[in-house]
Amino acid sequence: MTFLGTPGVGNLRGDAPFPQAARTALADSQLRRNIGHATHTIRTKRLNAIRECDDWEQLRAAGSALKQQVMANLPELLEQLERNVIARGGMVHWARDADEANRIVTELIRATGADEVVKVKSMATQEIGLNEYLEAQGIAAFETDLAELIVQLGHDKPSHILVPAIHRNRAEIREIFTREMPEAGELTDDPRVLAMAARAHLRRKFLTAKVAISGANFGIAETGTLAVVESEGNGRMCLTLPQTLITVMGIEKVIPAFTDLEVFMQLLPRSSTAERMNPYTSMWTGVHPGDGPQEFHLVLLDNGRTRVLADEVGRAALHCIRCSACLNVCPVYERTGGHAYGSVYPGPIGAILSPQLTGTSGHDDPNASLPFASSLCGACFEACPVRIDIPSILVHLRAEQVDQDRAGLPGGQDLAMKAAGWAMARAGRFALAEKALGAGRLIAGRDHRISTLPWPASKWTASRDIPEPPAETFRQWWRRTHGGSDR
Repeated sequence: MTFLGTPGVGNLRGDAPFPQAARTALADSQLRRNIGHATHTIRTKRLNAIRECDDWEQLRAAGSALKQQVMANLPELLEQLERNVIARGGMVHWARDADEANRIVTELIRATGADEVVKVKSMATQEIGLNEYLEAQGIAAFETDLAELIVQLGHDKPSHILVPAIHRNRAEIREIFTREMPEAGELTDDPRVLAMAARAHLRRKFLTAKVAISGANFGIAETGTLAVVESEGNGRMCLTLPQTLITVMGIEKVIPAFTDLEVFMQLLPRSSTAERMNPYTSMWTGVHPGDGPQEFHLVLLDNGRTRVLADEVGRAALHCIRCSACLNVCPVYERTGGHAYGSVYPGPIGAILSPQLTGTSGHDDPNASLPFASSLCGACFEACPVRIDIPSILVHLRAEQVDQDRAGLPGGQDLAMKAAGWAMARAGRFALAEKALGAGRLIAGRDHRISTLPWPASKWTASRDIPEPPAETFRQWWRRTHGGSDR
């Protein structure tokens, strides 16, 4: 079972690479306050939730082992899932890439005669740009998750995997609702008031929609069961009321057996919403006459996943269960927000998953900068509930990007490394280089850091500062304290 279709991942930044987009985000003080406050709150709650779990590390190891088992047996598990979905009255469609998935979903909707759909929050449908595709085909898609609704009504893009509107505060949300939902009347910025306004706005859609579209957190090969976890109950309305249900699921979301859910249902709530258990867990198996949707379609999405699977180091990115824990601990994400990454998947996991799914066409490709968009502090690995070694994959992808760049003319980094190698090859050269670098003290700021340098060194200082050179080098100190030559 080999797809290897041309992937498509929704781009949120146009052609701007991460460093340029990050500078814009850093200049937005309100954005930084919103995200900093939200991620700090989530981090604190999550730590309290996992401290209650004495076997947390054992659960992480079990989740990682299950995901490795899935990757090792993916073709067989997907075929088993397909058989069991069909045996229980569902239909299965295979999509090589975003274009094929969008066409399949559109044809299924048109076959019902509907021109609008309600949607459960889904990263897979965001990944393929389904809403935009449907709009171009004259089909309206209504997001029913509160945060997704805020983003949609604000004509915005999500900035977080779990909390898409994390970059908005209550006052901003009130302004969006007042503008886009005039029937709601006078609104305050009280969270309950805003939530009730959204509830009233969506109620008619729930009761009249003929078609619903969902993603899936898990697809159980053993039984053909699909599972969606959520916090608001809107997903359950979408999964039970419409006549037709279409689920778009990335092929890596399959798990072997129903009992495997026990592990993930402990890992996911604590890592995502910092709860002991998920408020709403909806599971459905095929079609049941007189109960729920009477037509069920499962679209299995590749979109670059089989290519990622072929990378022995990078394939661990497919273990991701979309909990967003890595985003909430990442110092880079906290300062720049999700839009700077320019992809549906932001933060550390997005820095490795997005370029893997889409591939990069060279140094000028915006996705080429993403593996360099996260620190290697290791906080993301410590937070990941399935132990994805994100720092190691970042290093792996950086090396691949450097090798790809070297296929052409030498870049500034290559020239700088060659110059450094030449200087370090002889003690005398290195001593002269140290003396020359000492001139950097003349251009350092009051904070003893060098923030701006002329080209080509400006490519470094555009993203990071350089510490002021010391007043005395080690060689000079050695000669002063021990006498004799400093060579």
